[in-house]
Amino acid sequence: MKAGIHASRLALPASIESGLLVAALDHLADSVAPGDERFKFRLIPKATLERRRKSATKRLTSEEGDRLARLAKVFSFALDIYKEPERARAFLGRPHPMLDGKAPLDVALATSPGADLVIKLLGRVAYGGGV
Repeated sequence: MKAGIHASRLALPASIESGLLVAALDHLADSVAPGDERFKFRLIPKATLERRRKSATKRLTSEEGDRLARLAKVFSFALDIYKEPERARAFLGRPHPMLDGKAPLDVALATSPGADLVIKLLGRVAYGGGV
């Protein structure tokens, strides 16, 4: 494996470990839930986010960054499949029978295995598995 490819594969994990900027959360929240000022608090509690904004580094912890990256991965895959942000958001926000009636976004936000399950569900949509 070439050194450049190896380094690029490690760039995101290294960025998460060193702390993503709070601005990354703002950007993703604006993409996933435009107009919903409270959405970002589903990822990071309001008081915690305010502390991060006031800190000298304005960075998220690795756990918070991991949660952010998980959501970005799910939203990106939904965009790849649905092509339009509105359609991707509609899928993610609508209760789904294969998720026990829970919205894919809720499942993806809850845990990493939940996000993996939503990605598999999106894969079924993309490749004709019927959902």
